[in-house]
Amino acid sequence: MKSALIIFPGSNCDRELQIALETVGMQVERVWHKETNLPEGVDIVFLPGGFSFGDYLRPGAIAASSRILGSVVSFADKGGYIVGICNGFQVLLEAKLLPGALLRNKSQKFLCQDEKLIVSEIDSIFTKAFELEEIVSFPIAHNDGNYYCTDADLDILTQNGQILFRYQVNPNGSKASVAAVCSENKRILGIMPHPERVIRSENGGQDGLKFFESIINFI
Repeated sequence: MKSALIIFPGSNCDRELQIALETVGMQVERVWHKETNLPEGVDIVFLPGGFSFGDYLRPGAIAASSRILGSVVSFADKGGYIVGICNGFQVLLEAKLLPGALLRNKSQKFLCQDEKLIVSEIDSIFTKAFELEEIVSFPIAHNDGNYYCTDADLDILTQNGQILFRYQVNPNGSKASVAAVCSENKRILGIMPHPERVIRSENGGQDGLKFFESIINFI
């Protein structure tokens, strides 16, 4: 399986993500934001965490207008699989590929800690390897991770099974404790916590490994 890993100025979680993808046997092609086309034969696109363009204007706002995003949006329109982690989630929201917005944390503080998550849906390639209601531990590291959407959108997300992970204890004020949402066709995922940071026991756990195994086994 071939993936495209999109790199922006300020991306700082791309190396960990590449290691996680290669650990499960995925081919990774790094793509600089100034490119206009995705590589040939790409099966899935990843947008990593970090602080793209220094989070100027809003986190993810400038990255969402970069050259490569045109091809990412076209890839999405054709039914392609896309994952945005942390800042990558913010980019997907700014590009209108997912509903809602990410606001400043309710505490007004940067949060960097492990969080327990509840797997709330397993009818997706991103969570099929998990058990429903399984508890996993992924780290978070964000200043603007407070997920917001309208009540009407929340009803739709819930009814369609688009909320894949929720926080067991809400750390940032996210509506309905949302930690990850996917598109209606369940091919685009935005997740605020970092599964790529927990793929080896010596680094604090392996809960994130199952996330990447799910992707490569069920696409």
